[in-house]
Amino acid sequence: MKPGPYRADQVGSLLRSQPLKDAREKHEKGTLSDAGLSAIEDTEIIGLIRKQEAIGLEAITDGEYRRTWWHYDFLGHLTGAERYNTGQGIQFKGVQTKAEAVRVIGKLDFPDSHPHLQHFKFLKANTNRTAKMTIPSPSMMHYRAGRAGIDSKVYPDIAAYYHDLGHAYNKAIKAFYTAGCRYLQLDDTSLAYFCDPAQVKMLADRGDDPKQLVNQYRDVLAIALKDRPTDMTITTHTCRGNFRSTFVASGGYEPVSDMVFNHIDVDGYFMEWDDERSGGFEPLRYLPKGKKVVLGLVTTKVGALESRDTIIRRIEAAAKFAPLDQLCLSPQCGFASTEEGNALGDSEQWKKLELIVGVAKEVWG
Repeated sequence: MKPGPYRADQVGSLLRSQPLKDAREKHEKGTLSDAGLSAIEDTEIIGLIRKQEAIGLEAITDGEYRRTWWHYDFLGHLTGAERYNTGQGIQFKGVQTKAEAVRVIGKLDFPDSHPHLQHFKFLKANTNRTAKMTIPSPSMMHYRAGRAGIDSKVYPDIAAYYHDLGHAYNKAIKAFYTAGCRYLQLDDTSLAYFCDPAQVKMLADRGDDPKQLVNQYRDVLAIALKDRPTDMTITTHTCRGNFRSTFVASGGYEPVSDMVFNHIDVDGYFMEWDDERSGGFEPLRYLPKGKKVVLGLVTTKVGALESRDTIIRRIEAAAKFAPLDQLCLSPQCGFASTEEGNALGDSEQWKKLELIVGVAKEVWG
């Protein structure tokens, strides 16, 4: 039986511990070596693993403790890509991220030396439960900057770019499998952003055809997932932005739900449903047999703990559109999509995860 999604699951990132924050600050100042930082990361990740195990989670992550961003750290280590200073951050509601991004400067490929492979091996070696790996979806290489982020001398034909991107990810999936990964999550905010009229307008204004682009992203995923290992669980996660408890997009899933559920070959979908920005549960009617949706009903954006009764009522409401047996429960997003983390405390984070485990046992046994 393939692992996950579990009835009580998690998206992946967790609030950075104070020792890790202190170590990163020293490393940036040049007073802590690369080896010194890595040793502290190891120690803090092992402690994080033990906390996840103690509260009853089956899917264990490293909290993305070795990353600064949920996506750029992975994308920037692809062959042909580089991180760079953009001069301006990504605009969220009332706050901007650091002015960093990734651009394509050469032919894309997935290198055997990609550091995330070693990150996963460390995680797997330190837990007897399911080691879950999270990486950005291939569309994340394109969505933010579009054609402007791809060197036209390297890829004068955009079709060749998409071809190479898909094959780089196909290679990545198989490399993680070889490393022992049996539960892989592709984080893809674009799937929800296409549901926001403001984001659709932004894409059109820069010269993209939104309807064509969402299908192009689907097709790249098809290349990435082609001949994927049959005993490897692959899921997607989508949200509407998550930085310091703010967001970018709004809108229900109706515009993309049929395509996402029926034309992307994954086993499950982690979907944000923590407030009215995500719309209703009606899009679940498109969910086919054999797939699961992990309901993101517990917010990571504020510390206030949801009530058990409210969560159960919302699960019951979702079950009107998809069988209860095909549903699971998780936070709506990670707690720290970037190293800054969301505006809640460490104890509040763990109480929310404990709530998810408890409610899942009550609902599904």
